[in-house]
Amino acid sequence: MLLTLVILPTAVTGSGVALPHIGRDTHAPLAALQWVVHGYNLTFASFMLACGSLADIFGRRRMFLTGGILFALASLVSAVVSDIYVLDLARAAAGIGAAALLTSGSSLLAATFDGAARTRAFAAVGIVTGAGLALGAMAAGVLADAWGWRSFFGAHAVVMALVLLAVPFMRESRDSSAARIDWAGTGTLVAGLFLLMLGVVEGPHWGWSSAPVLGLLAGAALLMAVFVVVERRQRQPMLDLALLRNPRFMALCLVPVVATFAFVILLPLLPNYLLIVNQASSRTAGATMLLMTLPILPTPILAGKLIRWGLSLRAVIAASLTLMTLGVAWLALILHPGVTAAELAGPLITLGVGLGLNFGLVDGAVLTVVPPETTGTAAGFLNTLRLGSEAIVIAAAGSALVNLFQGKLSERAGHIPGDLGASDTLADSVNAGDLTGALAAVPPGTARSALFDIVAQDFTASWQILLWGSAAVCAVLSVVVVVMLAERRRTSS
Repeated sequence: MLLTLVILPTAVTGSGVALPHIGRDTHAPLAALQWVVHGYNLTFASFMLACGSLADIFGRRRMFLTGGILFALASLVSAVVSDIYVLDLARAAAGIGAAALLTSGSSLLAATFDGAARTRAFAAVGIVTGAGLALGAMAAGVLADAWGWRSFFGAHAVVMALVLLAVPFMRESRDSSAARIDWAGTGTLVAGLFLLMLGVVEGPHWGWSSAPVLGLLAGAALLMAVFVVVERRQRQPMLDLALLRNPRFMALCLVPVVATFAFVILLPLLPNYLLIVNQASSRTAGATMLLMTLPILPTPILAGKLIRWGLSLRAVIAASLTLMTLGVAWLALILHPGVTAAELAGPLITLGVGLGLNFGLVDGAVLTVVPPETTGTAAGFLNTLRLGSEAIVIAAAGSALVNLFQGKLSERAGHIPGDLGASDTLADSVNAGDLTGALAAVPPGTARSALFDIVAQDFTASWQILLWGSAAVCAVLSVVVVVMLAERRRTSS
């Protein structure tokens, strides 16, 4: 299980580093290329609750085995295909496998260990999950530079094959009182999230005011409303909507959303900036990301000590949110073409420490603020909101960069040589992490240097707008979280 939890996060943090290599090899359009990341994130988030229900009904070991086989086969297909749309489908299938692995694996650990042993087991889960987040970008960069992007997905298939060898030694467990699967709720949730992400991803290309994009966003809103109606009418819904009226629970569930805006969006997108503006290698970009991800490993221990020393949960959460908000604002201030690792160290380490302070703490706290009979649903909702916000916000951030960069390039159309200034080719190439082709279309010398300067300046300006916007959202949500926790504390006293 620990080996599994090292692999699953790397698919999120490493895919962004592999994207430029995939784009150069497949010559895929930007929107299709982005679904290598979005497809995995979407299905991972959407199928969490359904896979948890299936594991309880049909057996957790059986669901773990099914998820492992699906993840391994999807990773193997990802490593050998050349068609970008088949690759997108394979990554979506891998996300479903990941959801099955995570939900059933956690239940298997809970059923296998008791007391202090269970505490140690789940502490180890937190450590290896953080390691997966920390090392994903670096591993992807090393593999992609040395053996190509296919080796990254191939490595997933090999490691998952090793995991599957241990399945016969696991004990089966299931919940004899488990409810039937809420297919209506699952279907409307998955369809709603898919339409929302598709609308967000295609908005820059089709036009935000175009009928297809407006239709997709309206369809997403309608399906989400239908999901609420369906859950209200189910005798045993997969989501107990009464939980949403618990202010402390909702405050804690918003903490991962802040982390998404401050930290998670940087995992697939910031390496692309370093590849383009700094002309860094994939290995260097991945290594730079360690400044942000490595602090996740030791900081949860500090959070536990702060709680034992008498700090309240609210105080530790407030410190975590403050650091993440300051970190993303600091990054906006110092970002510039040619930015060095030393300059990036301050904001990236601040972001890593900020996330580490709530990493695991929120999951445990959520289970203490809801009735015991709803802890399973509460944990499922927290993870669905966490992964769902990551999927949607990453898609929205990528689309925002496309829009912002296209807008800035259009203002300089007369200064961009050749046909590049009259089309979206340059913007798409940059946002796909590949400037080589665009530069090759310009004669070497002054013209090529001028084009690179334009790209570096405008892409940086677009990034700064995105980061300041993220910092503003983080600040507002942080205040909301702290106020909701404080309000509950006053009411209970």
